[in-house]
Amino acid sequence: MSRVFRLEPGAPERAPAKGGIIAGYLSPHPPHLIYADNPPQNEPRSTGGWEVLRWAYDEVRRRVRAMKPDVLVVHAPHWITMVGHHVNCVPHPRGVSVEPIFPHLFRYHYDFRTDVELAEALVTSFEDHGLVARAMREEGVRVDYATIGALHMVNPKWDIPVVSISANNNPYFYAEAELGQMEVLGRATRKAIEQTGRRAVLLASNSLSHLHFDRETELPEDMGREYPYNNSQYRADMTLLETVRTKPSSALKTAIPEHIKASEAETKSGSLTWLLSALDWPATTGDILGYGTIIGTGNAVIEWRGQDV
Repeated sequence: MSRVFRLEPGAPERAPAKGGIIAGYLSPHPPHLIYADNPPQNEPRSTGGWEVLRWAYDEVRRRVRAMKPDVLVVHAPHWITMVGHHVNCVPHPRGVSVEPIFPHLFRYHYDFRTDVELAEALVTSFEDHGLVARAMREEGVRVDYATIGALHMVNPKWDIPVVSISANNNPYFYAEAELGQMEVLGRATRKAIEQTGRRAVLLASNSLSHLHFDRETELPEDMGREYPYNNSQYRADMTLLETVRTKPSSALKTAIPEHIKASEAETKSGSLTWLLSALDWPATTGDILGYGTIIGTGNAVIEWRGQDV
């Protein structure tokens, strides 16, 4: 993955390529989105559904292709590691990822390439920043659906190398008290990306409010039955998104914990905090490309631009 330049005799030396994070996206992963897209990698077939969110991802795909990043880096809440932050360093993950609650919607055959050099650099940077970190090198370990979901929706061609990071900050056990560690993780991520000279796009694979219905309709994609779980969860999402669209991202240092307290929020896993910290809390508003519910949960697709690299 490193860049190599061949110089003709007498040619001036060229400076190494400048690396950095060029954009970050809040990239929710519910398996229903892939199910509704009907990609060839997923076994179940649908009649569509959740179009507003899927159209938002169409725009993300267009923007990412135009940026021509070297790598996509994803933090996902369903690769849960109880001790430390793990990084997938397997060069060529292949297999079938099955969503345990919705196996009738998500049985996805994945086959992609890892940017191993960056993955190893991330482990080192995490440790240098005082975090417990591990490199996952076990061939054949199944990749979780939250990682697959975000990566597929952003780049269904799978022609950009990836790096995936686990969620040590468990959304089901911890609260906003752990978000400080996710800020450190973000700073360490930025350092490794810059040191390796990568032009990276980051993906935070989080939903927002996360209470969901426990009964499914006969047709899963029946949009007549799709609405927020309740009004308080919806209002909490709207309060957070109003901050995203009207204030610099630094305001989210307060708004994200408030959203967690006001709702059952998947942002407790820290993916969104990691993303914004890695971007060094841009002094800009976020670009909300779409919002919608999936079995009652709130989901937003949002872009923040990073460095001009």
